[in-house]
Amino acid sequence: MVQTKVTVPFVKNSKGIKKIVMVTAYDYPSSVLADMAGVDIILVGDSLANVVLGYDTTIPVTVEEMLHHTKAVRRGTKNALLVADMPFLSFHISKEETIKNAGRFLKEGGAEAVKIEGGRKRIDIIKALIDSEIPVMGHLGLTPQSFHQIGGYKIKKEEELNEEDFIKEAVELQQAGIFSLVLECVPKNIAKKTTESLKIPTIGIGSGPFCDGQVLVFHDLIGFLPKKKYKFVREYAKVGRVILKALKKYKRDVEEGSFPTEEEAF
Repeated sequence: MVQTKVTVPFVKNSKGIKKIVMVTAYDYPSSVLADMAGVDIILVGDSLANVVLGYDTTIPVTVEEMLHHTKAVRRGTKNALLVADMPFLSFHISKEETIKNAGRFLKEGGAEAVKIEGGRKRIDIIKALIDSEIPVMGHLGLTPQSFHQIGGYKIKKEEELNEEDFIKEAVELQQAGIFSLVLECVPKNIAKKTTESLKIPTIGIGSGPFCDGQVLVFHDLIGFLPKKKYKFVREYAKVGRVILKALKKYKRDVEEGSFPTEEEAF
């Protein structure tokens, strides 16, 4: 079956027709595999900071680091829509600075859209980007870039959220022109009502089964690292164990002198 190129209008018009599959990937090999699997969207997330660069939060990752990885993912992506996360302080200073940074993700990085965290206080920025022909994916719920302001990765329970205001905020983002909305760790009932209230698709992570699509990090879903997994992560493989076993076997073979053999030498 020949895959067709996924576009922003395709994603926007998928609501009620198909579930959207998004994977967060950070390099050429993972993007090649995700694209071959037929995922709809590949996100170069600012979680690059945690997953690949080893930072405790997403705050330190820079535009230059995000661009470096977006370029690599672009080279491995043929059919999926490529979206780049705008990192902390890349869209907070001014409209001009935001447009400049977002434009670099499209011009230099090869991304086809950017993702911005936050609600109604980002509306003017979102409108400015869209006026500049830069498609925007929104992000509500748990917003990791607010780590210091909220005192960590705190997930609000249903009774702690103002449901009516949350949905209203999502609608305002839709009116500003976003083509889809990530809902991160939003209580499933509120995520369901938000999804039902929007004409654009929602993409959930830890927000239950009622969203229009789902996203997981490549490394999490394949079980790459031997670490405690989040409640919302389903491991479809335990690749990390296989890799560790292979590395230990390689170490043993070298130490014992069984690698390389004469047949493996020039």
